[in-house]
Amino acid sequence: MTTAVIDAHHHFWDPDTADYPWMTGPYEPLRRAYGPAELAPLLRETAVTDTVVVQARQDLAETTSLLDTAAATDWIVGVVGWVDLTSPDVAETIAAIREGPNGHLLVGIRHLVHDEPNPQWLLGADVQRGLAAVAEAGLVYDLLVRTRELPAATEIARRLPNLRLALNHIAKPLIATRQTQPWATAIGQIAGLANVTCKVSGMVTEADWSSWTPADLAPYIKTVVELFGPERLMFGSDWPVSTLAASYSEVFETTMQILSELVGEDLEWVRWRCAAGTYGVNV
Repeated sequence: MTTAVIDAHHHFWDPDTADYPWMTGPYEPLRRAYGPAELAPLLRETAVTDTVVVQARQDLAETTSLLDTAAATDWIVGVVGWVDLTSPDVAETIAAIREGPNGHLLVGIRHLVHDEPNPQWLLGADVQRGLAAVAEAGLVYDLLVRTRELPAATEIARRLPNLRLALNHIAKPLIATRQTQPWATAIGQIAGLANVTCKVSGMVTEADWSSWTPADLAPYIKTVVELFGPERLMFGSDWPVSTLAASYSEVFETTMQILSELVGEDLEWVRWRCAAGTYGVNV
């Protein structure tokens, strides 16, 4: 049994060199630089061996920067970047990134779908063309959606069965108010599609930041275990966004505590197998 553990979802950024317009209000404390030097000791504390770094700004320059950082950091095994899915040249853009410096580390594409005014944004003809290009390139599409956008995400997964999709943050249920519906029904629909995996990530910031407990998260994690099965679940820290509510080790240990009923290969799926298989990385 391998001792690998993959954190399938974290970020790096430096607001002094680029604009992150979402870092306002309660997210203002995140407006500082976060990079590999700060994350590395946290990984050692939790025995996380490898990571996937994910975009947080809709700009090709960030994707290039993350690829450079990944190439210089031995424990980053993949980058989920951003391209303009609505561009008629999206296939050429993806090809140029992959043929450029460190392009072999690009494993997926993400867009901040939950910030789009139209909950049906994913079903636009131009977006569907872009997603087909992502599938053709053999990349994963990371789904950043809430319950509102899950029906469109489910339809896209049906229309593009060759597109591998990774649902971020279990679709951000309303943990702080302990609501499970309509989230549970909506996520159950997308979980029924074999080309969709799910990141057990981003939950502490959907709970009450100052008073959450493992018991608040447990019903939601157990729901996705039941719906997806451990073989389609992967751990993600969502660091440093998660620091608004918890330390890195608290996120990791709480997740593993709630998943403690999983043993052997079932636990390996969540710890590394699902992420490695979904993103096509070696650990």
